[in-house]
Amino acid sequence: MHKTHTIQRPSASITVYFHQGCPVCGRRLEIDVNLLGRRVFCQHCGGGFVAMDASLSPAPDVRLAATVEKADALLQQAALVLGQAVDGDL
Repeated sequence: MHKTHTIQRPSASITVYFHQGCPVCGRRLEIDVNLLGRRVFCQHCGGGFVAMDASLSPAPDVRLAATVEKADALLQQAALVLGQAVDGDL
């Protein structure tokens, strides 16, 4: 007689969680990654908030600082030109 063995494979639907503190009661919650960016409710206090994992948020963009510097320079130049126009130098 021939015996057959069934091999149990791990479930393909493994749930991955991240931790986030409830902004209402402060409890640390495990939140399914599929809920990132969605409104969720604390199972302890019922407070609602948007699920966000701080470790996944993008780092500050260096290009933004350069853009702000350029904008400041343009504003200073515009103020100078406007000042000259008011004084009648143009």
